[in-house]
Amino acid sequence: MQLFSSALLAVILFTLTFSVQANSVADKNSRIERTITQAMNTFQVPGVAVAIIKDNELVMSKGFGVIEQGKPAKVTADTLFGIASNTKAMTAALLANLVDEGKLTWQTKVIDIIPEFQMPSAYVTREFTITDLLAHNSGLGLGAGDLMIWPHTTLTTADIIKGLKYLPQVSSFRSEFAYDNLMYIIAGEVIARVTGQTWNEVIQARIFTPLGMNNTRATFSLIEKNNTNVARAHVPLNGKLNVVGGNFLEKFSSAGAVASSVNDMSLWLQAQLNKGAYGAKLSAQSPRLFSAEQSDKMWRAQTLLSVSDSATEQDKTHFSAYGLGWFMKDYHGVKLIHHSGGILGMVSKVVLVPEEDLAMVILTNQQSGYAFNAIYQQILNEYLDLPDKDWTAHYHQKQQQSIAKEQKRLAKAAQSVNKNSAHSLILRDYAQTYVDNWYGEITISFKNNQLHMQFGNTPELVGTLEHYQHNTFIVRWQDRTLEADAFVNFNLNEEGGISYATMKAVSRATDFSFDFHDLRLVPKK
Repeated sequence: MQLFSSALLAVILFTLTFSVQANSVADKNSRIERTITQAMNTFQVPGVAVAIIKDNELVMSKGFGVIEQGKPAKVTADTLFGIASNTKAMTAALLANLVDEGKLTWQTKVIDIIPEFQMPSAYVTREFTITDLLAHNSGLGLGAGDLMIWPHTTLTTADIIKGLKYLPQVSSFRSEFAYDNLMYIIAGEVIARVTGQTWNEVIQARIFTPLGMNNTRATFSLIEKNNTNVARAHVPLNGKLNVVGGNFLEKFSSAGAVASSVNDMSLWLQAQLNKGAYGAKLSAQSPRLFSAEQSDKMWRAQTLLSVSDSATEQDKTHFSAYGLGWFMKDYHGVKLIHHSGGILGMVSKVVLVPEEDLAMVILTNQQSGYAFNAIYQQILNEYLDLPDKDWTAHYHQKQQQSIAKEQKRLAKAAQSVNKNSAHSLILRDYAQTYVDNWYGEITISFKNNQLHMQFGNTPELVGTLEHYQHNTFIVRWQDRTLEADAFVNFNLNEEGGISYATMKAVSRATDFSFDFHDLRLVPKK
């Protein structure tokens, strides 16, 4: 009788424990789903997909909302989204794989693989390594040269390599962090030259196929035409959502072109938590994308970032850094490995907490970083047992404060404009073809008593120049969803002709990849 009672008690205790754990996960996910819905409503996001891994189990993989605003097709866990710069960790993993195979080292010089590679400084060119390609410490500025790749351009990787040496160096080599897409394009070219295959072929063979990421594609153009489960990108403008598309870095895929779903991304994240190992039952003999040694290398701080007092106070964050394809920081006593991604009309977030065996991916079809921040912070709250907080309200307040601050700045700037000032030359004299050493040609034409600008290698960058004051104009792009109007300032020489022109985004909210400020436009001879 005693034996029966003990056995029965064990069964009851097991059942209760399992029930509490199940309810706990269900309760956590229920609160997370409420936050997802709130964030979608607050920030005008039509569709979201989320996957969460905890303790080696997929505890959530689900779609919310619709693929396209105003249409009935629902987002599912298999809906494809652009993951944008979350591609960068995959590029780093491919290089780690090649390091494991002995085909290169992290200290291999880039010029040993790409002899024509040149940075603005001969010293930097000579010393630039594979690690430097991934660490965002090149000495170039934030988003330097991104106009060569985005919006969609006619330029090629060969043009990117040729243009690098003309970009302005704004800090000492390896001294400061500045996010740099172009170096990941060079990293993709390194992979192609070492393997003799395209980056697209290599990532398919070495990551997607082994992991069973069967729906994932290296670029959007590789998605089958009959696949309708593909998210459409949306940009909010004047309170209305606009469907956009086409800016998916097709030709520069190693920096951010992958299309994936949360079901597929969960396989990638599980391999990350397992430090490169994958398979149904892990063992010492399990296949690997890369070794544990290379996992540690990619998650090791390479370039330090500053930490604000508010981050230390609110998030208990004392360090922030970039490794190889990943950001990292401490957060309430644990280490976060994370990255975000953004293309026109889509943003995404990936977060790993290795010591808690926790990972998540959030894919969205609108470009609100506030939305994915609210969602991932709520997930951390639930699975790290942190104090309750209304993250949607928190980020909505930050959004409104940011908008109000920029509106105030722009209004103050407008008050200082000399409305009675005139341009020095007749409009027709500004109409010339201009050349920038790293970008190429930009044409200003005169038609119907108005100046028009066309970026030679970027069909979408076409707009009308509106006089601002003196010899400064503002170019208003025809595609208003770009939200990237820019000042165009003409500098005259002693003879009264145009010596050169510079550009700068009007709004500080403009995406940093519109690096107009790096251009120096000289009239074509």
